Amino acid sequence: MATVYLTRRASFSASHRLWSEALSERENWELYGKCANPNGHGHNYTLEVTLRGEPDPRTGMLMNLAELREIMHREIVDQVDHRHLNYDVPWLRESIPTTENLVIKFWERLEVALPPGLLYEVRLIETDNNSASYRGERQPLTHP
Repeated sequence: MATVYLTRRASFSASHRLWSEALSERENWELYGKCANPNGHGHNYTLEVTLRGEPDPRTGMLMNLAELREIMHREIVDQVDHRHLNYDVPWLRESIPTTENLVIKFWERLEVALPPGLLYEVRLIETDNNSASYRGERQPLTHP
């Protein structure tokens, strides 16, 4: 059988503030710059969810895209769109809402909502120049 990668996109707008309680005020401003603004700042995000598997021989589909859209909206988009990620989304309150942390949190929600083993990658595009992707890996990395 052939392995297919199927991707669905969704867009949302949200604000956030990058700030770590583990750092001093000075360290936060040095690290995050204008993204540490006390009132936050916003982005128009694009979320891409990629599934991997074999198409069903009867339907020719890996998954019905209408069903994938509904899951993406229920689990993520409807909860973050036009919200302040630090304050308005309970399941994000304990995380610094960097693009890197957001893709992990989005993965965690989608992984339990989708059929087992189907989720391949979650990608979040924050700006034309910045994006992050996550494939569920949880292995320790070594840094030079």
